[in-house]
Amino acid sequence: MSENPNPAMPRLPVGALAQIRAQNLSMTLGGRQLFTDVSVTITSRSRLAIVGENGRGKTTLLHLFSSDLAPDSGHVNRVGTWSLSRQAMTAHAGETVGDLIIEALKSPHAALDALNSASEALSRNLAGADDSYAAALDAATRLDAWDADRRIDIALAALNACTNRDRELATLSVGQRYRVRLACLLGGSDDFWLLDEPTNHLDAAGLDFLTKAVRSHTGGAVIVSHDRALLRDVANEFLDLDPTEDGKVAQYAGGYDAWVAGKQRQREKWESDFQAQIAERARLQDAVSAAQNRLSTGWRPDKGTGKHQRQSHAPGIVRAINREREALEAHRITVPTPPPKLNWPDLKAPAGTPLLRCTEVKLENRLKNPISLDISAGDRLVITGPNGAGKSSLLALIAGAIEPSSGTVKRLQAARIALLSQEVPVWDPMWVPRSVPRFGLLDSEAHRTEVGRMSEGQKRRLHLALVLGSNPNLLVLDEPSNHLSAALVDDITKAIQRTQAAVIVASHDRQLLRDLDQWPRLQL
Repeated sequence: MSENPNPAMPRLPVGALAQIRAQNLSMTLGGRQLFTDVSVTITSRSRLAIVGENGRGKTTLLHLFSSDLAPDSGHVNRVGTWSLSRQAMTAHAGETVGDLIIEALKSPHAALDALNSASEALSRNLAGADDSYAAALDAATRLDAWDADRRIDIALAALNACTNRDRELATLSVGQRYRVRLACLLGGSDDFWLLDEPTNHLDAAGLDFLTKAVRSHTGGAVIVSHDRALLRDVANEFLDLDPTEDGKVAQYAGGYDAWVAGKQRQREKWESDFQAQIAERARLQDAVSAAQNRLSTGWRPDKGTGKHQRQSHAPGIVRAINREREALEAHRITVPTPPPKLNWPDLKAPAGTPLLRCTEVKLENRLKNPISLDISAGDRLVITGPNGAGKSSLLALIAGAIEPSSGTVKRLQAARIALLSQEVPVWDPMWVPRSVPRFGLLDSEAHRTEVGRMSEGQKRRLHLALVLGSNPNLLVLDEPSNHLSAALVDDITKAIQRTQAAVIVASHDRQLLRDLDQWPRLQL
């Protein structure tokens, strides 16, 4: 949308002049400060990714850019037009697919109507017709109004969205509704696209179309996403809301690799500064203790010297103690404790140790063809296939959660198999996981939080911590990137490439599949 003082006139993009400028934004929700003092300028050339762990305020910041929310402090200036794709989309009673499309086409249709009226006035030589025609032509041109219907039709088809204009939105699935709304946005001509997890509910063809659309968009785009492939393929700037040493939001230019490298450098500096201050405090404490020991044991001069010499040194030792105490009291640890980072356990598994043998296993109504597998320690396998092909069912069978309809599954005595399922287990919502190993996945707050109050990302981290805590030598991972930040998934990817345990992965994550491109594949 745009700030249009005359609703009767079509909203017009401004092209290269478009800008969203946020200054000193701060926001608190539910008593928790999400971010403070955020300033960023977004132009028609921007492909800005907003990244960070779950709960850092990424979606909130996107809604501040769109004017859906007002900040606690700071302000946002907007020039041009914008559209926002939300993660969730409610369906009002009686609202249809056609209603969404009509709303999306409102401005270009109004521009064409105005151009037709101006043309008629021009043909009749009415006063002011020249100026009216020039203005109407400019509006239609900026909106590329003649092609608006076709663009939306193309987007609907490419995203596999419902094209039946009469279909009520309430009768569509969440994913189907989302795809219709996203198609309307991608087929539009707004200066800015504000995209909140736009890859949700898209298949491979839809992901390709989205990527090409964002790349070719003549305006700017702001993307909140955990999809590393999309971020790598389109983003040229990153706004990272994760904690930093100085408490400020970090910004990176230069694309995905520059963000990863810059974040790593900042993390290393933070850890180094923190350890240096801890070491200096320990040195000062040791100096105080050493001075106190000298006073309590007494200063001992060489034999033959008098008692008065020993007594004359005592005041000097007291002064030294006081100096050391003053230095210790003056020293403050100003660098905050760095957040935990992934500490993957050493999963011992002698290479080649047989772990699992599946022979001609079938799962009725779940697997199309019988499957045979031999897995030994150190083996790697990626399982791919469309939704409904049976990937999750096969992983559950491997882990022993279900039994085959026919065929045999032999889990050898040495096998310790752990499954990270696509959905987290159902835990007692009152459970507080104090005794769960952390592995850098759970911070102190999460360790004290009831499971029922955890975010989806925290629950996913807890599930992975429990899986790793079982010390498996066969690790079975079903969509391991679900609900996890891009940075953490990068760390997990490196860890599973190095571990001695056997690893089986099923995923649609395009970047994960790229990273594991050399692993053997089983296509279902």
